[in-house]
Amino acid sequence: MTTEGLPMVVPARDLPARVRIHEVGARDGLQNEKTAVPTGVKAEFIRRLADAGLTTIEATSFVHPAWVPQLADAEELFPLVRDVGADLPVLVPNQRGLDRALALGATRVAVFASATESFAKANLNRTLDESLAVFAPVVRRAKDEGVHVRGYVSMCFGDPWEGAVAPQQVARVCTALRDMGCDELSLGDTIGVATPGHVRELLSLLNERGVPTPAIGVHFHDTYGQALANTLAALHHGVTTVDASAGGLGGCPYARSATGNLATEDLVWMLHGLGIETGVDLGRLTATSVWMAEQLGRPSPSRTVRALSHKDQ
Repeated sequence: MTTEGLPMVVPARDLPARVRIHEVGARDGLQNEKTAVPTGVKAEFIRRLADAGLTTIEATSFVHPAWVPQLADAEELFPLVRDVGADLPVLVPNQRGLDRALALGATRVAVFASATESFAKANLNRTLDESLAVFAPVVRRAKDEGVHVRGYVSMCFGDPWEGAVAPQQVARVCTALRDMGCDELSLGDTIGVATPGHVRELLSLLNERGVPTPAIGVHFHDTYGQALANTLAALHHGVTTVDASAGGLGGCPYARSATGNLATEDLVWMLHGLGIETGVDLGRLTATSVWMAEQLGRPSPSRTVRALSHKDQ
């Protein structure tokens, strides 16, 4: 599905040789749909993503169905995809969610924190410190069970209610999650307002506060068209884990100004052009997103998907 010889590979200095893409389309992407996607379609989506070479695919969320009804089928879905040959992290909001995930054999889980008080109250119905207190026993229990724990931190670069977010505030939440035992942190630009200088400043501050770069992933939304520029800034800092969503699916159901995630295809096009290995077959991935767009009844917002699928017609 790609044009022969494109993108032309022109490596840049001081970039990692390989990037691990943390694919979030099946969870963060589909949770923002107005109607629930059938469980069988979700399972097929995850299988196709794995066949395209993605090695980390966030499968679902074990939240109460009343919070995110689009993911109410977590218990039904997870057993259908356990054998895909990829890591399948799942979101767990509390002890009950962790219990449900562990009962199905999940080996990678994620908790979802906020860098701001306003979003903590809107998303978790708790203050920031109250939410962190809820996560502490969840992380501790998961680590006792030998489970890898990712800590999402939302609103790292801006908040729709509070505006700019001080990097020191983000660092406080990140270090709290690391102290709990989180193996990895994902810095979320939930409303897509970050710029490259802001990204570099936050990453440098986290290093100063004792959070090593290998433990950091980045999660950019493309609201203002900055997702790839911000990703490149993070790569120059040494970050090697980047969240992305196949076809650019998703947003955030609790922040209306949050548009779609960075499209995995757009990310792969840039990385391959820079000579950075991903293990992803862009043709297969694009075909998967075209197929998923058909299931959803609308075109993919990914520019790369549109360009490559148009060349196929």
